[in-house]
Amino acid sequence: MSAIDDSRPIFMQIAELIESEIVAGTMAEETQVPSTNEFAAYYRINPATAAKGVNLLVESGVLYKKRGIGMFVSSGAREKLLQVRRNAFQAQFIQPLAREARKLGIDADQLSAMIRQSLTTDTAEGSVNR
Repeated sequence: MSAIDDSRPIFMQIAELIESEIVAGTMAEETQVPSTNEFAAYYRINPATAAKGVNLLVESGVLYKKRGIGMFVSSGAREKLLQVRRNAFQAQFIQPLAREARKLGIDADQLSAMIRQSLTTDTAEGSVNR
């Protein structure tokens, strides 16, 4: 599990940690997720705060509760989260990229070539393996 920071609400970070584990395949569909008490003990936070993060995912259909047993990853949760993240990626990165490319006179073919090159070469942040 990752560390919690003070920059954002802790309950949202708990939800994001679980989402990331689901997207990565570490928490498979239909498997049990750690309890709110386990999250609370691990991160040294209030169990109510952990529960608030877990409940966000229950409300969105990513997790479901088995009475008396615990919380589980819903069927289709990974694909649902991937689609949400793809939509966010498009809004946050692709649309601004396309606007800037138009301003610079870069056409779709040139932009595609630039993206392909970036995916296959070393970047300032390290090597991208594809």
